[in-house]
Amino acid sequence: MIYLHLIVEGHSEENFVKRILAPYLGYDYCVEASRVTMSKDKSRGQQHKGGLFKYEKAKTDITNWLKQDRRRESRFTTMFDFYHLPNSFPDFSDAETIINDPYKKVKFLEESLAKDISDSRFIPYIQLHEFEAMIFVDPSRLIDEYPDAEKRIEVLKGVTTTPELINDDPNTAPSKRILAQIPNFNKPFAGVNTVEKIGIDAIRKKCPHFDEWLKKLERLQQQYQASYQTNTP
Repeated sequence: MIYLHLIVEGHSEENFVKRILAPYLGYDYCVEASRVTMSKDKSRGQQHKGGLFKYEKAKTDITNWLKQDRRRESRFTTMFDFYHLPNSFPDFSDAETIINDPYKKVKFLEESLAKDISDSRFIPYIQLHEFEAMIFVDPSRLIDEYPDAEKRIEVLKGVTTTPELINDDPNTAPSKRILAQIPNFNKPFAGVNTVEKIGIDAIRKKCPHFDEWLKKLERLQQQYQASYQTNTP
């Protein structure tokens, strides 16, 4: 069995991993998700989690998890948004100034993250551009959550750009487009419910970087079994 640990940004991503991704990967995977630690209140013994505002906090969480679980069948990955990625992220300025293609840019940042963490069990993943982009695979599914917003949902259906490439402008990012039509949009619940109805297979067909990540995760079990057989007398 593969023990897969995910460091995610927020409540929506955590819900997505637990409710949708874990069952999709199947019984050969034990999947655990945790939000990035924002701050710690030592006096109350509390941790505040959610949001990737400083890369250093994310790195601390990742490295601590790597130290806590040293099993050879354990793997670690991220689910961070390219949209609003902090400029303290490894090689962020180079990615912004040198690379124009979004897919090449995000792969460059993932490679930089992998180098900075420096652990063979770590598989970086950065989403293009944010969680809500998945909804644009089939915005019509929002009707189940917002039955009175049919006409406004039609506007969202008119966005023909590849979901991963919907631009990250503050006014036209996926989340802002949805909120413009559905001001009471609830990302952690209605958003995740909609993504669940759309289905991972449909998302993979329209989101190649997401699909590439899942292929890496799916290969983990095969790689582990091959390694186990090789090392078994």
